[in-house]
Amino acid sequence: MASYDIDTLHKRILHILLQVDGVCREHQLKYYCWAGTMLGAVRHEGFIPWDDDMDICMPRPDYDRLMQHASEWLPQPLEALCIETSETFPGGFGKIVDSSTTLIEREHSDYVAGIYIDVFPIDGMTTHPLMQRLAVARYKACDKLLYFLHRNPYKHGHGPSAWPVLLVQRLFTHEWARRQLRAAYLAYDYEKSDYVLDYDDGVRGIMPKSLLGTPQPVMFEGHEVMGVEHAHEYLRQKYGDDYMTPPAHDHQRQHNFFYLDYNLPYRQYKDQRDFVSRDSASQ
Repeated sequence: MASYDIDTLHKRILHILLQVDGVCREHQLKYYCWAGTMLGAVRHEGFIPWDDDMDICMPRPDYDRLMQHASEWLPQPLEALCIETSETFPGGFGKIVDSSTTLIEREHSDYVAGIYIDVFPIDGMTTHPLMQRLAVARYKACDKLLYFLHRNPYKHGHGPSAWPVLLVQRLFTHEWARRQLRAAYLAYDYEKSDYVLDYDDGVRGIMPKSLLGTPQPVMFEGHEVMGVEHAHEYLRQKYGDDYMTPPAHDHQRQHNFFYLDYNLPYRQYKDQRDFVSRDSASQ
C-alpha cells in the first residue's frame, strides 16, 4: 500500500474536481465522472477508499475546448497538461494539475508535475469489427511510442530489454509521436459516430455513445458532480456484473507514487535521477 496519507490526497484532488466542475458548468462543457471515480460515486458515494486518483472524461469537442481555454478559465494554481498544451507531455489523455505541488508517478518516467485529476477524451469509433481492432492497435502503438520516449531505458537493466527503448529514443521525436497519437484518436469523428472508445479497455471499451447520455448529477463526498447517465450499464460493461462488490484486499490497487510534496511547486523540483535530461523532462 502507499506510504502517503490517502485522506489528505483525497481532499486535495476532490478540490481540483470541484473547481473543474465549476468551470464546466460556467462554460457549458460536458464531463462525466469516469472509471473508478464513477464506480466510487455509485458504490461508495465518494472515493473508493484505497483509490488514489480521480478520473473524468469529456466528449472530444468539450475536451478540446477546455484544453484550448484552460489558461484563461482554470483558477490558479490549476493548469491543464496534455499533448495539445505541452510539448513534453507523455500520454494520450490530459491532466488538470495543481502546479503548487509536486508529484512523480513512476520512478522510471521523466514526467514531473503536480497532484492531478485525469481527463480522458472520448472519441468516436467505427462499428466495423476489423477497423475497430486496427484503430485500437494504432492508438496503443502510438501511446507506447510516446511512453518509451520518456522512460528510463535501463528500467529493467542494461541488457537487451533496454534496446527497444534506446532505439525509439534515437529514431523518433516527441513532436512526431504526439502528431501520430492525435491523428490516431481523431480517426473517427465524435459527432458523427454512434460508438465511442474507452482507451483504457481497448476493444472491450467500445460502447454506444448513448450509454454516456446526458451528464447526470451524482453525489461524491457530499458534493454534486456529474456522472454517466446510464451508470449501471456502463459500470457493468467496464467491471462486470459484480461491480458493487469490493475486491479482495490483495486486488485493491494503488499507484504508490514515487514522490509527493504538497508544498513544493513542481517547476521548482530539482530532479536528481540519472536518466532525466533537463532538456526533455516534462517540467
